[in-house]
Amino acid sequence: MNKLQPKLFSCLKGYTRQQLIKDMTAGLIVAVIALPLSIALALASGVTPEQGLYTAIIAGFVISFLGGSRVQIAGPTAAFATIVAGIVAENGISGLVLATVIAGILLILMGLFRLGSLIKFIPYTITTGFTTGIAITLVIGQLKDFLGLTFANSPIETVEKVEEVVHQIGTFNFEAFIIGAVSLAVLIIFPKFIKKIPPSIFAIVISAALVKIFDMNVNTIGSLYTISSALPMPSLPEFSFDTVKAIIPDAFTIAVLAAVESLLSCVVADGMTGSRHNSNMELIAQGAGNVASALFGGIPATGAIARTAANIKNGGRTPVAGMVHAVVLLLVLVVFMPYASLIPMPTIAAILFVVAYNMSEWREFVSIVKHAPKSDTLVLLVTFVLTVVFDLVVAIIVGIILATVLFMKRMSDVTDAYGWKEIDDANDEEHIRFRVVPENTMVFEITGPIFFGASTKIADVIKSGKKDILILRMRSVPAIDATGIHSFESIVKLCKKQGKTLILSHVNEQPMKTLEKSGLMDEIGRENICENIDAAILRAESVAKPQ
Repeated sequence: MNKLQPKLFSCLKGYTRQQLIKDMTAGLIVAVIALPLSIALALASGVTPEQGLYTAIIAGFVISFLGGSRVQIAGPTAAFATIVAGIVAENGISGLVLATVIAGILLILMGLFRLGSLIKFIPYTITTGFTTGIAITLVIGQLKDFLGLTFANSPIETVEKVEEVVHQIGTFNFEAFIIGAVSLAVLIIFPKFIKKIPPSIFAIVISAALVKIFDMNVNTIGSLYTISSALPMPSLPEFSFDTVKAIIPDAFTIAVLAAVESLLSCVVADGMTGSRHNSNMELIAQGAGNVASALFGGIPATGAIARTAANIKNGGRTPVAGMVHAVVLLLVLVVFMPYASLIPMPTIAAILFVVAYNMSEWREFVSIVKHAPKSDTLVLLVTFVLTVVFDLVVAIIVGIILATVLFMKRMSDVTDAYGWKEIDDANDEEHIRFRVVPENTMVFEITGPIFFGASTKIADVIKSGKKDILILRMRSVPAIDATGIHSFESIVKLCKKQGKTLILSHVNEQPMKTLEKSGLMDEIGRENICENIDAAILRAESVAKPQ
């Protein structure tokens, strides 16, 4: 799994005609699903409809070709919509292109340096918090089109959009609302009866027909945007150090979000197919796909869980399906793109409402709030609120810092040092297994990692020992850090100053290596490093005997 080789190369060995037919069928079905979603997500991102298709075509093909998963389908996703819209509003399309290219380079570097496995260290509470937050911001961003409102301003932040909706509620368009409601009903009801055809196709056809037949006063894509069926052409972004400095946080956010979402999608796909993905190769593919997408006029892309699942359910088992999906979308762009001008904007909003609901993970959100420890709930709620009120950059940074601090607090609470209690009658049957400790000897049991959050507590307890021989039983100490070593140094110095003997029992591998590297092994005396508590007690007896 450490070999950086695209899955396509291994899948083509022994590739059969039957599998080709299945992959082509799955690719065609996924393309039909991706078509309205790509357009809707492009509009939600503040770019033109065709840019969504450019992304699904270019990034979808490159990521399938180079990817570390057999079945991953990539393209624009809802997670990026509000981020992209904010970048476009503040730095323009050129800023978006530059941010996406830098994010792609970061993803490639993450893969080359084998950082794919590190993504799992982002707490589940953080991913759930910002995913639910993104879903809320996506819904709020679509209220304007769903209700047919006319905005006086062009708000960027989610809170500003809520304020603008409240202020402009008087411009409510009943006809637009009817089209939106009909589209939403179709999206919810049709899947219960017709499972083979994506409900978004029905919603688009029915709503476009209603608007056209009844000449309704409803905005369509064509009334707001100029539709182009031109092939995507490469172009280099405008480069300046000021722009790079401004978009670095956005590039970092795109890279982290693309890595997290794509690898989560791979994990889900592995569970459905029984295969295993190569996380580092997948990151490299995601990076290359995002660079290519940006250079050809697209927006950020990542693995799409819903489209990947649809690919698997329809028989796709190799990257060929994802490549077919991209080629089909390319043909749609050239032949059918002008017809996209007929799609009503409330229908786009309704499609995105359903996307937001499906990605929201609200059941997981509620479950964490009900059952998880208070510290985890706090991380979840803080990440969620910051995502909605501010942005994803702030939410991820604060969420990780908060989770780290709370984790250290939790580790500090479970790390302890306590002395053995003396039993009056050690021959009593109840205490038959208790060990006899030599006179003038105190045994301290240390549990948990000795790190900067707990080292002071351990040092204070051990320094309180009044006897001349101290045994530290360390079988439950998995690790020790630099601050823990510093505490050990102070204990060793104090023991030497007071003429006490320090004996260590059952030192695990990591603490042993750390003590060796620090030079404390020689300070303590290698004869005082014992394999287990029985050996440590025997050592204490020998020290206690008159020489």
